[in-house]
Amino acid sequence: MSSPILRLGVDVGGTNTDAVLLDLSPGPRRGQVLASSKQPTTPEVTLGIQDAIQSVIKQAQNTAHIQALSIGTTHFVNALVERDPRKLDRVAVIRLCGPFSRGTPPFVGFPRELRDILEGPCFMLSGGLQIDGSEISSVDPKEVEDACLEIKKQGIVAVAIVSVFAPIDFEIKQEELVAKIIGEQLSGVDVVCSKDVAHIGLLERENAAILNASLLRHAKKTIAGFQNAARALDLKCPVFITSNDGTLLSCAQAARLPIRTFSSGPTNSMRGAAFLASLESGSSKGESALVIDIGGTTTEVGMLLPSGFPRQAAAHHELCGVRLNFSMPHVTSIGLGGGSIVRQDPATKKVTIGPDSVGYRILSEGLVFGGSTLTATDVVAAAGRAAGVGDLALVSHIEQSLIEGAQARIRIMLQNTLDAMKTSAQEIPVYLVGGGSILSPDALDGISRVHRFPHFDVANAVGAAIAQISGIVDSVEDISSSSISQVRAAVEAKAIARAISAGADPKGVAIIESEAIPIAYTSGRCRFYVKAAGEWSGEANSASAADIVETPLESAVAPEYKRAAPPASGAHDAEQIATADDVLEYKPKVQAGEWFLSEVDLEWISEGCYVLGCGGGGSPLHTFLQLREMVRAGETIRVVDLSSLESDALVGWGGGMGSPEVSAERLLGEEYNEATEELLTFLGIKKLHAFCALEIGGGNGMINMITGSTKHYDVPCLDGDFMGRAYPTGWQVTPNVFDSSGKGLNLLPCAIASGDGNSVFMTKTKKDTEIDRALRAACVEMGTHVGQANRPLPAEFLKICMIPNTVSLSWRIGRALVLARKQHSVSQIGSILVEASGGSKSGRVLFSGKITDVQRRVYKGHTIGSIHITALAVEDVEDDPDNPVERFTGTLVIPFKNENLYAEHHPADGAPPKIIATVPDLICVLDAQNGAALGTPEYKYGLRVLVLGITAAPQWTDTARGLELGDLRAFGFNDIPYVPLGTYTKPRSVIEEYS
Repeated sequence: MSSPILRLGVDVGGTNTDAVLLDLSPGPRRGQVLASSKQPTTPEVTLGIQDAIQSVIKQAQNTAHIQALSIGTTHFVNALVERDPRKLDRVAVIRLCGPFSRGTPPFVGFPRELRDILEGPCFMLSGGLQIDGSEISSVDPKEVEDACLEIKKQGIVAVAIVSVFAPIDFEIKQEELVAKIIGEQLSGVDVVCSKDVAHIGLLERENAAILNASLLRHAKKTIAGFQNAARALDLKCPVFITSNDGTLLSCAQAARLPIRTFSSGPTNSMRGAAFLASLESGSSKGESALVIDIGGTTTEVGMLLPSGFPRQAAAHHELCGVRLNFSMPHVTSIGLGGGSIVRQDPATKKVTIGPDSVGYRILSEGLVFGGSTLTATDVVAAAGRAAGVGDLALVSHIEQSLIEGAQARIRIMLQNTLDAMKTSAQEIPVYLVGGGSILSPDALDGISRVHRFPHFDVANAVGAAIAQISGIVDSVEDISSSSISQVRAAVEAKAIARAISAGADPKGVAIIESEAIPIAYTSGRCRFYVKAAGEWSGEANSASAADIVETPLESAVAPEYKRAAPPASGAHDAEQIATADDVLEYKPKVQAGEWFLSEVDLEWISEGCYVLGCGGGGSPLHTFLQLREMVRAGETIRVVDLSSLESDALVGWGGGMGSPEVSAERLLGEEYNEATEELLTFLGIKKLHAFCALEIGGGNGMINMITGSTKHYDVPCLDGDFMGRAYPTGWQVTPNVFDSSGKGLNLLPCAIASGDGNSVFMTKTKKDTEIDRALRAACVEMGTHVGQANRPLPAEFLKICMIPNTVSLSWRIGRALVLARKQHSVSQIGSILVEASGGSKSGRVLFSGKITDVQRRVYKGHTIGSIHITALAVEDVEDDPDNPVERFTGTLVIPFKNENLYAEHHPADGAPPKIIATVPDLICVLDAQNGAALGTPEYKYGLRVLVLGITAAPQWTDTARGLELGDLRAFGFNDIPYVPLGTYTKPRSVIEEYS
């Protein structure tokens, strides 16, 4: 008889530390839980782990056949959440970027208190790659050596190296070269290469590398402690740490990449639930399922894929206020737990639950346990659905109406969350885990079955015990000579090889994620993200497992260095908007007709610009961060009214053109400034008097503020733009509306610049639509992102063509969003934004509901597709009787080409569909949970959204040529006439109001 294969799994939670001993032997024994334990999590977490393991070992008695110990830990993420300077080190950052991204330095997006703890010296040096794999510039070893001298001088022990497009750098290996130089120059310093930590997206990957580097000293000590604990318990097996994606890290890997453990808790719960469900059903075939983990204070919901692994979060997510892009499970948390406090309004009888909770004090404060606080557990017990919990006589007095109201509220909270997590309308099962799972009803709408199974209370420890070994490839590949399917197969083979090399059993390795992502503006290149995983081979002496089983790490623990003082933060003394009263009391600085933008103004304008982008234009985030950094450094950014300029004053205008994938990695450099300088030199223009936004929607709404600042041309930006929104092509601008020649005379000559030495002029065209095509072709050859400067225009002409006060409008929209969040009135965000956008005559809420279908593809550099939004059922709408919201029925369909094109309502009664809004009117899709704008790449099934319509400016609607360029005919829809949404209202000027 073969020896059993036993795995010991441990998961550390905020309240309890769970442990299980699992039999993973092939055959009927597989999956048997031989022993389990739930112990209080101790302040010194290692002691709680030791107690839980000791309890399991005592039950099992024989430990000889334990193959591995797998631990899911919150050690490292807690150090960041608590901002514990004893466990965090300052980090030096070396960014290899050439001339790009210098306006958005490392730490630019960090919360101030965390930035003050972690920020070390930062160096932006030669290096980096273009999207085609060619070098922006080569690494200069002398620059790196000089940086090492400063790092040593400041006593820094952690360094993060970040190169532009490092994740696709498989041949030149710039980050590895710099790491080698640092190793030769400095001793006792930990080095992190960003490509080992996260994916494409420079700032987000850099942020992840910084957080990881800051934890390395603490990670080494902690992991060594885990190994010591295992030895103290006489365990001879190797120790693993579970990662965010449900796979195993060796102790050496976890000590090098602690960031990969941050979300291992929810992942372990989901993986454990999938495993226990498969045992219960007797089927090894996986299924898509939602996992509900109900604890004492919160409920976490995640989606399991048929592979048994959790669905990963969107490309970007936040942790501790820092924007990141490494693999994390997609988990939604709501304030519902066994200890959640239940209240009933005496007048309306409306029942609310949470988000506040008695938490671990439920055993003393809950009614059913003899306390005085009504909790969700008390309600379920009173309903007869919690056998064996407390003393039911203590809850017998609870009124039936309250019990029914609370249970209905629990049902709605769970159903709404589950609905938002689903990826289609198809019914799928739910797996219940966690000690609070008694709260869930046995049936939920849209759910095929609610599944409860044995050992649900230790599913997280089961998930740790069954974690696998993975191999990941994230790369941009050439598809010009091979099909996408052929290239994908080659990339998948590479991922499988990596998993096997890391220790996975070759017989069972499978692809669990495989995605091909087309890159806008490029032909012949595609990004692939592939993950393979399989059971650990268990062969400690094999070459493939060499990195898995290793000696303890005490000798690798970094020596204690005296912490250098954090950098002075005097430059960060910006106004803080913490409450609704702060928003209401804030007044922008307007002097002598000039509006001097603060951090607060910039943040609000940024939010408003994204709303006015109508789904396109790209996120203004990186531009906003650069502008905020400039203000903190003492630069001045001014906005003025057009009337302040002389009639013959010249106004510059333009912006960025290119692929969003490139601009997210090769952040803005000097390309727009260089294009402007080249064009002015070419035209012999000595001075510009102001700049104006090409389009207020998206990132281009703010880029001219950089160029007009005191750092560059020191001229103001005008309160207006040439679109009033965002459009996908450069000829869809109002200066072109007022050029009857059709040859782009108000656009040309123009210049584009790459930011690293290449410039192109266009002086003449036979047709205005050819300008965009020609420049986009050049853009691809120049790195797929350029700055574009158009012919400067006289102020007199702008009185006709400029759409006025759109910077003010974006400010008002952003202010309204922030105020609504701080007043907790997001449910009223539709009416609030209508008022901020000019009132009900010019705007209205077109629809609200849930996205139930998304279709998209990239065609000639543009993202084309459509979304379907289905109205919510009456019981799914959380309504406030004092502030009722408008209800909708049926479905709304919105086709888009970068931007949203029209809105077509399909009534629920089967009546013919009706077009209710079209371009040039603005159709803005917002996240109904927080009011934030959604770009077309962010549309996904399950999102609850609100659709806002705003009437376009008369520059588009009052002339035949304006409609010809701006309505649906410009997009190939010749049979849908433009019908105004309302009456245009000129936005109120901030300068006028506050001067």
